[in-house]
Amino acid sequence: MDIEAFSELFPLFNTASPETLQWLLSVAVEHSYPRDRAVLMEDAWGNAVYFIVSGWVKVRRLAGESAATLAIMGKGDFFGEMAILDESPRSTDVVALCKVELLSVSAQRFIQTLFKDPQLHHRMLQLMVQRLRYSNLRFLLRDRPPAVKLAKTLIVLADQYGSTTEQGKEILFIPYSDLSQISDIRVEEAQKIIEKLADKGWVNIDKSRHSLSLVNLRQLTHLAGRM
Repeated sequence: MDIEAFSELFPLFNTASPETLQWLLSVAVEHSYPRDRAVLMEDAWGNAVYFIVSGWVKVRRLAGESAATLAIMGKGDFFGEMAILDESPRSTDVVALCKVELLSVSAQRFIQTLFKDPQLHHRMLQLMVQRLRYSNLRFLLRDRPPAVKLAKTLIVLADQYGSTTEQGKEILFIPYSDLSQISDIRVEEAQKIIEKLADKGWVNIDKSRHSLSLVNLRQLTHLAGRM
């Protein structure tokens, strides 16, 4: 991957200097994981920052034998940065929702890069603030109807990671169990709402490609905006 493609794929690096991009690519390590494989275990947080080249992952909170999905991430995003900054232990892991291609940069090298390139440092802070705003949005939606919560989740995922196709904005067909947890609704509610949206023609499910397309983005946005 050349530095131009690297910068275009990852918003984190769109203000970084060419020297920074070249250095990061020279020290980055490539990884490939199949669906359902853990890509980052709870005892590995803080060792590196990971960048999603392709595919989708879920971040889970672990509690004994149970796990709850906290977030879904797709290509162009990154994870692991918080652990190298505060050096605290994590009771979370990251699991591939489909085949995933990643790049990793060791904690020490990434921190060195942040010190060398203030533009990169500033950009990372901006993106972390955006994540906090999304967390606040989920809090504001806590008392809204399940359909509004789910529509908002779909819109956010499409905006952040969706690919534009003839069908509309295409995202991964995320398992209902994970979709319900990040939307703060019940599994049966998530399945019923998705099926209803499909019947209306607002979304289209392609099970052969494990994809979900937001066909009627206007109506979904209207539904998500009912706050």
